Amino acid sequence: MSQFSEHNFKNEKALVRVDFNVPLDEHFNITDDTRMTAAVPTIKKILKDGGSVILMSHLGRPKTGPEEKFSLKHLLPHLKELLGGTNVIFANDCIGNEAEQKSKDLKPGEVLLLENLRFYKEEEKGNEEFAKKLSSLGDVYVNDAFGTAHRAHASTAIIAQFFPKDKRMFGLLMNAEVSNADKVLNDSEKPFLAIIGGAKVSDKILIIENLLDRATDIIIGGGMAYTFFKAMGGKIGNSLCEDDRLDKAKELLEKAKQKNVCLHLPADSIIADKFAADAMVSGSLSNDIPDGWMGLDIGEMACETFCRVIHNSKTILWNGPMGVFEMDNFKHGTKSIAEAVAAATADGAFSLVGGGDSVAAVNEFGLADKVSYVSTGGGALLEYFEGKELPGIKAIKD
Repeated sequence: MSQFSEHNFKNEKALVRVDFNVPLDEHFNITDDTRMTAAVPTIKKILKDGGSVILMSHLGRPKTGPEEKFSLKHLLPHLKELLGGTNVIFANDCIGNEAEQKSKDLKPGEVLLLENLRFYKEEEKGNEEFAKKLSSLGDVYVNDAFGTAHRAHASTAIIAQFFPKDKRMFGLLMNAEVSNADKVLNDSEKPFLAIIGGAKVSDKILIIENLLDRATDIIIGGGMAYTFFKAMGGKIGNSLCEDDRLDKAKELLEKAKQKNVCLHLPADSIIADKFAADAMVSGSLSNDIPDGWMGLDIGEMACETFCRVIHNSKTILWNGPMGVFEMDNFKHGTKSIAEAVAAATADGAFSLVGGGDSVAAVNEFGLADKVSYVSTGGGALLEYFEGKELPGIKAIKD
């Protein structure tokens, strides 16, 4: 496996897999360009060396071939802006004559953006012939798409085999993602705290199980907490609950005890009479929520306890919000956790925030630059922390 920062790309065409799967509004304007910005340092390093860059990415989930709303051409103006002054060309296909010709004609210092890979079913199927066609466009393969590293797709995993070992590598973003995740998973300073939120226990069972062998403390917030309260015999009113996971929740509580891991649940909750921004709001103990009411955020006591645990931690992993932070009445819990993580980081803790909603939260509260690392990979990061080997990483390392 070749090291990106040591490699000189002079006169080479680098085929770079990026994750430009960004949200667009109905006028095709980009509403969050985090993923595009994250790829810029990798692109600039190749250009600075005197190489050229061929970018490939997917966008959305096109069902049956090309769809206007999923065309990467909508990203072209913003990409040009991000690369200030660089000549950026677009190919209306990712394989075939036009892509081949434009790749061939590409001069050092230029960038070619290929059309959406997922306009071909072969991409998601991990088709070898399709991967081979893509590989013929460049001299070097750079995977900088951590967000898709958990998928064994043609452009993320299968393609690597068509390049010699010294011509396939991770880009700067992928390197940073993997080394920061590794630091938390395998090299964490204790006390190590994992803050796990979100709606469903089922989504987070594997990550909790894997972290029970590593963490000192685990905080559980968000809708998933009520499945634990119900498993312990509590009253949770109309709160979110996965009844088919009650035994699993009990088992996790038991395992935590056996392994000496402190599992913290929110003592109290902000409750509402319906799931709406204009609901009636009250407070309640989390294990005694009245019928007809539901927990939509953690309460004041929970905030205080959780913030204390955060303050005492040296390594912090945060994945998932504490409540429905998109609604003003239920954002206080997530905001206080975000502020506590930022404060602990300022005091010397190492903090990694990952997963769409937690990332959206630190961005919204203006704290993204106050934590150690914000991951761009939602599903990929989760699977990494579940202890799985990700195809996109394995393909480069093997």
